[in-house]
Amino acid sequence: MKKSYKKVAALALVFVMALTSAGCAKKNETTGGNAVTEETASTKAADTDTAETTGTSETADTSGDSVPGWQKNAADKVDLTWYINFSWFTTPWGENLVSKTITEETGCNIEFVVPAGTESEKLNSLIASDSLPDLVTLGWYEPQTNQMIEDGMVYALDDLANQYDPYWFSVADKSRVSWFTKEDGHIYGYPNSSFSPADYEKYDNIASNQTFLVRKDIYEAIGSPDMTTPEGFKAAVKAAVDKYPQINGQPIIPIGAHEFTATGNVSFDQYLCNFLAVPYEKDGKYYDRFTDPELVRWLKTFRDLGQEGYLSDDIFIDKRAQMQEKVAQGRYFCMLFQRTDLADQQKILYANDPNSIYMAVDGPKNSKGDAYTLPGTGINGWTVTMISKNCERPDRAIQLFSYLMSEHGQLMTWLGVEGTTWDYVDGVATMKPDVRTMLTEDRNQYNKQYGADSTYWMFQDNAMALKWAVPPTEPLGQMETWTYPYVMSTSQYDVSLPADSNEMDIQTQVDNEWGVVLPKLLLAGSETEFDSIWSEFLKHRADYGYDKVLAAKTEMMDEAKVKLGIK
Repeated sequence: MKKSYKKVAALALVFVMALTSAGCAKKNETTGGNAVTEETASTKAADTDTAETTGTSETADTSGDSVPGWQKNAADKVDLTWYINFSWFTTPWGENLVSKTITEETGCNIEFVVPAGTESEKLNSLIASDSLPDLVTLGWYEPQTNQMIEDGMVYALDDLANQYDPYWFSVADKSRVSWFTKEDGHIYGYPNSSFSPADYEKYDNIASNQTFLVRKDIYEAIGSPDMTTPEGFKAAVKAAVDKYPQINGQPIIPIGAHEFTATGNVSFDQYLCNFLAVPYEKDGKYYDRFTDPELVRWLKTFRDLGQEGYLSDDIFIDKRAQMQEKVAQGRYFCMLFQRTDLADQQKILYANDPNSIYMAVDGPKNSKGDAYTLPGTGINGWTVTMISKNCERPDRAIQLFSYLMSEHGQLMTWLGVEGTTWDYVDGVATMKPDVRTMLTEDRNQYNKQYGADSTYWMFQDNAMALKWAVPPTEPLGQMETWTYPYVMSTSQYDVSLPADSNEMDIQTQVDNEWGVVLPKLLLAGSETEFDSIWSEFLKHRADYGYDKVLAAKTEMMDEAKVKLGIK
């Protein structure tokens, strides 16, 4: 999934991620709020006027305190359509415990609209035909996000909150609102999976998705060697292949990586830069990380291994499906990889043989041995959700936003229904053991029956969820906790060049050339050939005018620092 500039330079700053998730990959991280238990919410809802016939709602009680609009209007049933710009999202609404309960508590029933094919084609079609559904969720980095705002196709959330649900302001994170507020003073989309720099100061259990992984049994069988230096790395790879040339009758794949794309491979560029602690800026300017000597040094290390036959053809041609199959077979010895991307396969390995799983260990380091600088999710998060001006009930839409953003709504989407899927244990919201077992062993059935644990991730507040987080357990726990000491916020560097700018055109040319050059560098027959390819690439970048890109990113970085209050 592409992030930021929609190119290689941004893939490692997000997803993870986003991943989050998720899918992008999900984290259990959180800022607080005042708890609203389900019992309290139900009592309040029963005591308030639930009728709404004018399209507007009174949301302040007689004492002037903000009263959630969803508590007042649950009896007024509405249907809302919700576009999700990810074709892989297939969980329906109204068939599991969480979605049914949300509809009962808010009066809002949801019909999801998901692209059957290419996301951008579907979204562009909806925009061109002015047929956007009521709610729209898409990556903050997608060009259509700003397009819909600039074309006046979505409501300002603060305007809707002022008119229909002032409670929204009490549950909206101020740093996120400030970050996403446009020059006109309005905010049009609210993020999920967002962390502010302050969150990184507050919590010590925020994870990165980026890991260096080894197959546990093989790594231990060769003596758990130091793989932080080029010499140690090469020796370990060779030892693993010598001792285990085959895995279950199939050739071992010495080094694994993410998929090669038209713009490179995040394992060999962005992730490797982060493990080598390559700085994001130098002397107050956005740094050209791809030219750093430490990255070149390690790319030459991988080239050396490739020349000796230790870079398998598989890693250059395999797509995600093939990679997942091979991970589940345990065929890779080591990988620079997003840990959540192999979670399902890790569970398969663990069930077959707990010693055959992948575990995180210290991998490549720079020549000084500096600690890793692994990015966690930034303040941009992963997606934003907006309310289309095609929505006939924007009052109820903003009230649904408030519900999902509140601590009560977060408890619902993360843990489910109190008493059924979780209880307070020593004052801490805790998932019931049998429910956790299903979550761990059969995620599909869990989604169908319960639908919590961010099955509906559109407003997931990873920072708030930290208060409910339990220590991660095997087979996924070690990979997560290993990243804790190295995580840093990179929000100020998570810049996105305007899609129609000259700088974006230059970035696109450079990224597309990097997608061709990177495999050539790794497969070069000699160091001399590597140096020739590298020099030619740098010349082409200069000819394209890449200095203009760096200047634009420096300006955007400085603006981001001011907005984040770190400059």
